[in-house]
Amino acid sequence: MFDYLIVGAGFSGSVLAERIASQLDKKVLIVDKRNHIGGNAYDFYDENGILVHKYGPHIFHTNSKKVIDYLSQFTEWRPYFHKVLAIVEGKKVPIPFNLNSIYKLFPEKYANKLEEELIKTFGYGQKVPILKLKETSNLELKFLADYIYDNVFYGYTLKQWELKPEELDPSVTARVPVYISRDNRYFQDTYQLMPKDGYTRMFERMLSHKNIKIMLKTDYKEIIDVIKFDKLIFTGPIDEFFNYQFGQLPYRSLVFDFQTLNFENYQEVGQVNYPNNNSFTRITEFKYLTGQKSLTTSIAYEYPIKYEINSNLIPYYPIPQKENNELYLKYLSESKKLKKVIFCGRLADYKYYNMDQIVARALTVFEKEVII
Repeated sequence: MFDYLIVGAGFSGSVLAERIASQLDKKVLIVDKRNHIGGNAYDFYDENGILVHKYGPHIFHTNSKKVIDYLSQFTEWRPYFHKVLAIVEGKKVPIPFNLNSIYKLFPEKYANKLEEELIKTFGYGQKVPILKLKETSNLELKFLADYIYDNVFYGYTLKQWELKPEELDPSVTARVPVYISRDNRYFQDTYQLMPKDGYTRMFERMLSHKNIKIMLKTDYKEIIDVIKFDKLIFTGPIDEFFNYQFGQLPYRSLVFDFQTLNFENYQEVGQVNYPNNNSFTRITEFKYLTGQKSLTTSIAYEYPIKYEINSNLIPYYPIPQKENNELYLKYLSESKKLKKVIFCGRLADYKYYNMDQIVARALTVFEKEVII
């Protein structure tokens, strides 16, 4: 007999399992279809001893001391400031697009003019979504906005989402704004860290409580009628839980090509984006993320693809569009009718969460929906 059955051993399920087990002294069974814990944050050592992220780069950053304090119970950290370059007209420029990017691409005199206009219009240190920048009436900034849109946003967004930037919720393009600064870091959060021993080790410590049992390579539907439990926490796709009764919520998936190369380093930074002319969107070099030293290096090419039900693909990203949110709200309404089921997570909430947001959400669910 378990007090809670939790479906999914990613961030949401693991945080909730740990809280319930350690704070309420209740018994938890956590079930996952995959053969490992950690969800999409799972990492492992490849044949050359490089710690790689199986489901693409996971860079931890947050402004929340509460989230950091919670996770610090299960890991030590190493500082890591993620830097990203993009290939634009054959040149590597910092992303998010900033003042340094302008000087890389334009003659100095014209770059001076663009910098002056940006600071005068928006202010130094401001982050301006590209769609907002495109609304400007200033002719110089209008040119710059169109240039950035065409060379940085349009091709990448089309590959990532199979949609134009303006067809997505504005929050998507706002995640990578034009940054009126010379700060080349991809994030500016207070805490920018990586788990010292990797994400998987952090999850192992999180789930190593005597009240937690784990079943991997198991579909919860196979055991739900034979396992006795009081309440269910579901972190998978909410439309799948309800057997797609209102239709399928769309997701984007990813395919990775991992390669080991006989170089000490392949690229100058951990991530290089390819907005144009390639079917892949980016190349990640994992040694930058882990801080490891080696004569070889491990990289991953990343190819976005449409998610299909009953395929081997994994649903990574909910697609933020008005019609998709309206469909999700139908499922949300159904979920409210269930007194002994709690939904939490990127797939269950159909939200484009960062890792710290998922942890914060799970902690809030524990405090407001579990402790009652």
